[in-house]
Amino acid sequence: MKIAIIGAGVAGSIMARGLAQVPGIEVHCLERIAPGEHAEAGTGLNIGPNAVQALQATDPDLARSVSEVSFPWSGWRASTMGGRELFDIKLKSIAPVDGWRLRWSELYRVLRDAAGDRIRYGCSIDAITDKTDGTGRLDIAFTEAGSAKTLTDVDLLIAADGRFSQVRSRFRGPVNARQVGVAIFRLIAPNTTGGLIDDYEQWFNGPNRLLGYRVPDDSIYMSGTFPIPVGSEIPEEMKTREALRRSFTPADGKLSAQGEWLVDLVTDESVELHWARLQESPLCLREDGANVLYLGDSSNGMVPTLGQGATQAMESACAALAIIRDLAEAGQYDPALWLEAIVRARHDRLRFVMDFSLEASDTLLAGSDPVAGSLKKLEAPFQRKLSLLYNDFAVPGGVLESA
Repeated sequence: MKIAIIGAGVAGSIMARGLAQVPGIEVHCLERIAPGEHAEAGTGLNIGPNAVQALQATDPDLARSVSEVSFPWSGWRASTMGGRELFDIKLKSIAPVDGWRLRWSELYRVLRDAAGDRIRYGCSIDAITDKTDGTGRLDIAFTEAGSAKTLTDVDLLIAADGRFSQVRSRFRGPVNARQVGVAIFRLIAPNTTGGLIDDYEQWFNGPNRLLGYRVPDDSIYMSGTFPIPVGSEIPEEMKTREALRRSFTPADGKLSAQGEWLVDLVTDESVELHWARLQESPLCLREDGANVLYLGDSSNGMVPTLGQGATQAMESACAALAIIRDLAEAGQYDPALWLEAIVRARHDRLRFVMDFSLEASDTLLAGSDPVAGSLKKLEAPFQRKLSLLYNDFAVPGGVLESA
């Protein structure tokens, strides 16, 4: 059985490594970049306890490798820029394990190294053609290191090529993303805080929020958000260092020690800020007329408020891999059955995570009260959803029985 994976990001790399260990499967993972080149090397990320548990259950050796290049994400603290603490949630009060915080470059390196030569680098996709024989198979034309190549009679195509997926665009046209009305910038800088900042924290001045935490090798990853009109581009005048200082400084001018360091950092002209807008893509897991599975941001681009982007890519890959392993072990190599089981296992879970991530963004929106909104996150309804988020990662019972 021939499987092609487009994209060696989080989901693609995990699938390439895992599927290569399933008897009877031939795996080809096509990645655009060159070996050693990492698309988001300059930024950091956090991975939730749900993905940590999923990877530990699915590929414990790989989970240990990721843990070795990470700091534990053990808490979620929120306060005002003036220093008033709003909440301090310990993740192990909700889940049995901590999350991870690390650099994108290290995560990619570990996952891609673990997949080894299953990944073919320097590949650009030229055409994807679905067969007309009713099998759902596809042919993939691509260029590898300047040479034209073709994968014919691909039984399953896994699109793990990101939020702006070429595969998804091929079948569905450009993604019509939903804009939330929030601008976001990201940066990473050397840790000169003297211990002021370590684990995951957020700081609010009205709906304007800064977020930061320490990552190996002793750097500070930071992002900032502020409201913008829904659907509009980020006004250039709001990106200036003077405007950012006004956005994150309280009306009385009094900043906490943490707040002062943060504002000085974001207003430093030598620090590069990477800008984007918070947006959500329509959920999509498969194609009906072809054997195509979407994983990660190609499937479920979501707002990053709960740190579930890479987390869900990892969780989805682990679930898909577990389903394929179990069905293959039972002698079922029909990709249509695999796709049906994966959709049953993941659709409602992803819908919940996407909706909850949007709900948790309430304090970032224009006109919001971040103090009241943050305190609400300590109440039972939000805490119940947080427990589901961090613990309800496994493939639901009965999925395989109905395959």
